[in-house]
Amino acid sequence: MSQPAFNHAPVLHAEVLAGLNIQSDGFYVDGTYGRGGHARSILDQLGDRGRLVVMDKDPEAIRAARSALGEDPRVTIVHDDYAQMSACLAELALNEKIDGVLLDLGVSSPQLDDASRGFSFQKKGPLDMRMNPDRGESAAEWLGHADEKEIARVLWEFGEERFSRRIARKIVETRDDQPLEDTASLSALIASCVPQRDQKKHPATRSFQAIRIHINRELDQITQLLESIFDVLKVGGRLLIISFHSLEDRLVKRFFKAQSSGPKIPRGLPVRESELTANIRLKVIGKAIKAGVTELGNNPRARSAVLRVAERTF
Repeated sequence: MSQPAFNHAPVLHAEVLAGLNIQSDGFYVDGTYGRGGHARSILDQLGDRGRLVVMDKDPEAIRAARSALGEDPRVTIVHDDYAQMSACLAELALNEKIDGVLLDLGVSSPQLDDASRGFSFQKKGPLDMRMNPDRGESAAEWLGHADEKEIARVLWEFGEERFSRRIARKIVETRDDQPLEDTASLSALIASCVPQRDQKKHPATRSFQAIRIHINRELDQITQLLESIFDVLKVGGRLLIISFHSLEDRLVKRFFKAQSSGPKIPRGLPVRESELTANIRLKVIGKAIKAGVTELGNNPRARSAVLRVAERTF
């Protein structure tokens, strides 16, 4: 059976390439390959001595990478989570040799458009939501056993859903008679809990986002990657992260700030400037970048994208 064709526009494409400051003989990692829009452009700027490692935990993305790039000797394809980047690069003897790392934390267009993945509340499909369908618990399985308090916490904490308690109560009441097994059923249930006056966007938007973040442990994985990034980047290497959610961006922003600021010294204490800057490991490159008018016109899914760039200093 042939696979459906999906269109995927890489977000902040020109800005990413500029931020990576690509050297023709450099070593780079695309930790979220998706369908390879960014990766192919990085390769276009690499010479014979350059190298690109592409990672993704989604089996479909890895199949796409092998089909598109599998014959290129400059490319190494790794089927794993970006949170495991340090360990994967250690096996390749590439730790602290990387000139640039890119993470695009959004759900890719192919994942959203493929109803069988269960990410979209606009298309009926199995209630899965796993980035890697071969591992872990699906959304349907979690909603089938989680208690009301836990569901409400996830919807509020990861989705900032004001009606989290009402939705959680309805889920628990409904599943006793009919398990929630498809996206359409969950979307309709959520819509019935959200007052019409509050529906500036689809009523299921926040809840689907929250459940996806929980199922895939997305915030934990970002934290794990950030904590190990100095095992990955060489001095002068750059880290680029595109986030689509305020919680993700907050983690990145706080990490960049913590690693690019000197220690807090009591006022009046005589300290040399070299002592203040001794522990600064990152330099933030520019301000947070968002999509411009032209890109938003061509790709509305870029509206919540935020790109941050930092460079390792020592």
